[in-house]
Amino acid sequence: MASAAEQLASNLNFSTFAKAEDLKKRLWFTLGALLVYRLGTYIPLPGLNADAFARAFQGQSGGILGLFNMFSGGAVERMAIFALGIMPYISASIIVQLMTSVVPSLEQLKKEGEQGRKIINQYTRYGTVLLGTLQAYGIAVGLEGGEGLVLDPGWFFRISTVISLLGGTMFLMWLGEQITSRGIGNGISLIIFAGIVAHLPTAMAGTLELGRTGALSFGVIAAVVVMAVAVIALIVFVERAQRRLLIQYPKRQVGNRMFQGDTSHLPLKLNTAGVIPAIFASSLLLLPATLAGFSNTAELPGWATTIVAALGHGQPLYMVLYAAMIAFFAFFYTAIVFNPKDTADNLKKHGGFIPGIRPGERTAEYIDYVLTRITVLGAIYLVFVCILPEILIAQTGVPFYLGGTSLLIVVSVTLDTVAQIQGHLIAQQYEGLIKKSKLRGGKRGR
Repeated sequence: MASAAEQLASNLNFSTFAKAEDLKKRLWFTLGALLVYRLGTYIPLPGLNADAFARAFQGQSGGILGLFNMFSGGAVERMAIFALGIMPYISASIIVQLMTSVVPSLEQLKKEGEQGRKIINQYTRYGTVLLGTLQAYGIAVGLEGGEGLVLDPGWFFRISTVISLLGGTMFLMWLGEQITSRGIGNGISLIIFAGIVAHLPTAMAGTLELGRTGALSFGVIAAVVVMAVAVIALIVFVERAQRRLLIQYPKRQVGNRMFQGDTSHLPLKLNTAGVIPAIFASSLLLLPATLAGFSNTAELPGWATTIVAALGHGQPLYMVLYAAMIAFFAFFYTAIVFNPKDTADNLKKHGGFIPGIRPGERTAEYIDYVLTRITVLGAIYLVFVCILPEILIAQTGVPFYLGGTSLLIVVSVTLDTVAQIQGHLIAQQYEGLIKKSKLRGGKRGR
């Protein structure tokens, strides 16, 4: 079966794509949806002084607002209706995932199949509304606290801001679901991907301008390009890497016929946690600097000023804590999303076993042992990819926009989308082969 799929994949060409009408419709729908998203990042909130906010944002772009601005495609720096982006939905999804491992009723829903997943998804939507409302109200109050940012402060501005920002988030959530069902790829991931890539031309032009003016040497720019290519190659290699555990199924008898035992593999990704550890670590570390930026620095106590300075970009304490938190969340999130005991129980239920390992508890212990060892490599890989751009920025001052987190997202989403496109092309070619074989069979029958 695998060899047949590989043979079909090797025969894919442009003519196969030209015949895939359904795939082309899905691609056009995806592009149209992303275009709507990009247009929404330029629609400002009502009642906001855009020029005053742009000046105020420049002083906070290095904190957590800069991170959110990257994920929202520049909507935060323009304070558009999509300024919250899809982050409330992602936060709600992570919270619900964590709760499914703690709350027995949610854990039971997770095991009930499609119906249970629908209920969990509904809880995630409710959580998105709650988080989005709280964040939107906080933004409205924060904007009113700034000097000259709001034209007419008051409850009307707060309510309109909450409705606009929450509506933008819910629209993006719906748009992401539509892309997933009617387009190509994961809609939520593609929305974040589009927001990050939208700033790439500006970042490249800014770097080249620094080279033209002599602020950066040609050697530094060339080193940045080489490093970016090397990091992308590393991400592609590791994200596709798997530890495949051999699974065997015993012989079985159906009626009077005896079927030979089958073999398959249990794939364990080297980086099971994905980009979540980097997002969590970045958000938590940038939070103190952001809070300090909104407050009056002269009013802060001496110890608070020292901590904020030590947690600045490129500082040794920042680097150490960043690496430690990425490693911690890599193990923590892997333990949340992958349960060795459930996997072992499913294998035992279907008669599968790992050669040399007793089914049940021993299988769960073995899977956990292997998963822990490869997660160590995955955590080291995440730390390296995320810390390297920070070192580059600190040592050379290069405005390296595509840092570790954004590079991980861009490459991972690209790999996933390409894989789905290839899957549609293989299915199209496979259906064509079936139709041809039926036509030949019909002609022979005549």
